[in-house]
Amino acid sequence: MSKALFITVKDLKERSIVDGNTDADKLIHFIEVAQDIHIQNYLGGRLYDKFQTIILNGTINDTVNSDYKSLRDEYIKPMLIWFTQVEYFPFADFAITNSGLSRTRGENEDSIGDTEILRMESKLRDRAEHYTNRFVDYMCFNSTKFPEYTQNQNGDMYPDRDPDTFSSFVL
Repeated sequence: MSKALFITVKDLKERSIVDGNTDADKLIHFIEVAQDIHIQNYLGGRLYDKFQTIILNGTINDTVNSDYKSLRDEYIKPMLIWFTQVEYFPFADFAITNSGLSRTRGENEDSIGDTEILRMESKLRDRAEHYTNRFVDYMCFNSTKFPEYTQNQNGDMYPDRDPDTFSSFVL
């Protein structure tokens, strides 16, 4: 079964701290993970499925779906870009090869310490939380435009409407 990603690797590289030379194959997985874990959590199962359908069918740009396109472009994409970085960052220095797990470093690069890593992860999470708050606020006032947001039932994943449940690091 095909799966639609709500951002491209190009979107991620253009609007984040991820270097333009980072291998796309390394990033795709983290986009998908961030979308499955975080974005689906805030969209809920039905709205998430609606986006999957209209993106895979190529109808997101149709006039009838203009509210969905706007929601994706203005709210979901920024959330997903920052959540992808949250997911990618702890693994960015590592590679798994035939010889095992290794830490990668360029020739002229210094490694950073644990305190700096934790501070950076906290900042990335803060940005993701900011964009999530914007999304939740928008949906509180515009949920009638997106009936799938409130139509979850039984086994469906209900949308999380409280983005302030993030855990943060204390330094």
